Amino acid sequence: MQTKCYECGHKLSFEGNHTVARSEECPQCYANIRCCKMCHFYDPAAYNECREPAADRIVDKTKANFCDYYQLGSGDHSNNNQSDALAAANALFKK
Repeated sequence: MQTKCYECGHKLSFEGNHTVARSEECPQCYANIRCCKMCHFYDPAAYNECREPAADRIVDKTKANFCDYYQLGSGDHSNNNQSDALAAANALFKK
């Protein structure tokens, strides 16, 4: 499986049905890989930022965790929506 680090964008490769260990980190920036931001269910717009309704609430989405529902996702959850919204608001209220 091909994915990229949520923090630095470094491309990560995992063979076959690789189970991500809690201690795995990005070799480029050392960000945790088994964290909410690297999960398939992570969604900043969802309740508790998770689309899995049975998952426990995890406050720090960048720290490694023991979530039973973790599935490695794309890691492409950049802050583009936030920066786009801020740019639109600034343009709207520009003097």
